[in-house]
Amino acid sequence: MSFSSKTRQVSIEQMKSEELDLLIIGGGITGAGVALQASAAGMKTGLIEMQDFAEGTSSRSTKLVHGGIRYLKNFDVEVVADTVQERSVVQAIAPHIPKPDPMLLPIYDEPKATFNMFSVKVAMDLYDRLANVIGTKYENYTLTKEEVLEREPQLKSEGLQGGGVYLDFRNNDARLVIENIKRAASDGGLLVSKVKAVGFIQNDQGKIIGVKAEDLLTGEQFDIKAKVVINTTGPWSDMVRGLDMKEKLVPQMRPTKGVHLVVDSSKLHVPQPTYFDTGKHDGRMVFVVPREKKTYFGTTDTDYTGDYEHPTVTQEDVDYLLEIVNSHYPKAHVTIDDIEASWAGLRPLISENGGSDYNGGNNGKISDESFDQVIDIIAKYKNQQASRFDVENVLNHLEDSLAESKENPSAVSRGSLLERSDDGLLTLSGGKITDYRKMAEGALKEIQRILKAEFSSEFQLIDSKTYPVSGGNLDAANVETELIALAKIGMEQGLSQEEAEYLAHLYGSNVTELFEKITTTEPVTGLSLAETLALHYALENEMVLTPADYLVRRTNHLLFMRDTLDEVKQGVISEMSHYHHWSEEQKEYYTTELNQLIAESDLSTLKEGTK
Repeated sequence: MSFSSKTRQVSIEQMKSEELDLLIIGGGITGAGVALQASAAGMKTGLIEMQDFAEGTSSRSTKLVHGGIRYLKNFDVEVVADTVQERSVVQAIAPHIPKPDPMLLPIYDEPKATFNMFSVKVAMDLYDRLANVIGTKYENYTLTKEEVLEREPQLKSEGLQGGGVYLDFRNNDARLVIENIKRAASDGGLLVSKVKAVGFIQNDQGKIIGVKAEDLLTGEQFDIKAKVVINTTGPWSDMVRGLDMKEKLVPQMRPTKGVHLVVDSSKLHVPQPTYFDTGKHDGRMVFVVPREKKTYFGTTDTDYTGDYEHPTVTQEDVDYLLEIVNSHYPKAHVTIDDIEASWAGLRPLISENGGSDYNGGNNGKISDESFDQVIDIIAKYKNQQASRFDVENVLNHLEDSLAESKENPSAVSRGSLLERSDDGLLTLSGGKITDYRKMAEGALKEIQRILKAEFSSEFQLIDSKTYPVSGGNLDAANVETELIALAKIGMEQGLSQEEAEYLAHLYGSNVTELFEKITTTEPVTGLSLAETLALHYALENEMVLTPADYLVRRTNHLLFMRDTLDEVKQGVISEMSHYHHWSEEQKEYYTTELNQLIAESDLSTLKEGTK
């Protein structure tokens, strides 16, 4: 099945001319999950995403399907049970993406530590029962101080009491999105990137019956009619809701920014993901994770009110993470110059009325930080650098903080919210990657009900717990064996073991489509045969429209293959220019765009500022 720039135009033409059963605004993991289930149920489904699929938030996570063991400190069993059970479902429907990767939790004798050696064992035993891994090779175990240091010699020994090891999963967040998108497209969904919702179409009763959209590649504006419209835009949810000027908008989202930094494994070596308290008594924990001969660490967790499309890594973010990592790995001496790549992303948290003293409690005063935010946003508004919505958003959050106390952003509930406004718009917001299928399932039940009650259209929903994503036609219980068998097909055709295994893990059962073209494919200048196969597949089957789409989100070149990125990028740009028939001006534009992304990931500006 083709899913490319060519099918994009066909899909746009269809959306212009046909009334859809469902139109989804937002192509991150939430929208992708809804699209898969809706398309599989036979609904005439459309999805528009103003950026690339997964670009806004869903490619910027910690890249784990985390089980949430930390909640067991307070015996919040229900949350962990839901998380680990749903994680096993996701692993079953996308077996080539989440992979088991046991987590090491070193335990230190320090004030306000999340766990001690006794409580961590109790928590891990309960966690194993909830995850149903007792008696398997993934059952938890504890380590002595000496065993922890033998495993991770760079770790700080002072105050170290021992450690616990329990099952967790690494994840390729952007790949999970695109495999859901591809499956939805193969089931008849009309899904397009670089198309933005700019307004709503309403009937005489003020009910939404479609969306005014803009193709950001051509500038063309057009209408899309739909019986039901759902907003799955994550941090942008309030902004999309605000497109209906008649609705009184009460902001619901409270995004926080998370930052991750990448160094070479020779600088900071960990044999497995490692998770510990920051040591700063701020209620946060930090992950240090090995990945493709690199090590990345994060995350920060700070309230965010800046440009949602372009969150950036600041010097303050870098200083915070380097201080924590160098404190826990004192022999590493990681500096900003060691950072090879970075990313910043927003978490789509929902504002909840908590009971803590996030802003100092209900004392009628605001913090210096909140006061500065108000002054800053008003100054930007006067200089036409911010909109009225931006001002109202800051003030609404300020009013909330005075009226009812908030929890620390690290402790805010990451639950989801599904609601329908008076104009008929459905909004599905919040949640986390692990819950995406479950959230989509809940939304589909409501969509099914609306279509039947208001349009006399009946649809039978699929069992999404057993419906694999694209590339997921593998036995989840024996996925490693099956991926090795798939890789051998590529090796028999002339690829190296490393190349064949890399492609098999990236594409799952779809990798046979690449291997079938080995003998008829000439490597692109500057690219290996394996890289050429991957690029061609992505162009034809994964709607890759820009070099960044491919190098940042369809593959991990930017983040975890920085060493070879400069060699690969020119071949990618040249081949894409040929495929898309770019003019010299277009080629130069996309080259500049990619170079800017690389410089930003490299932290070039911050590094220059330290010299």
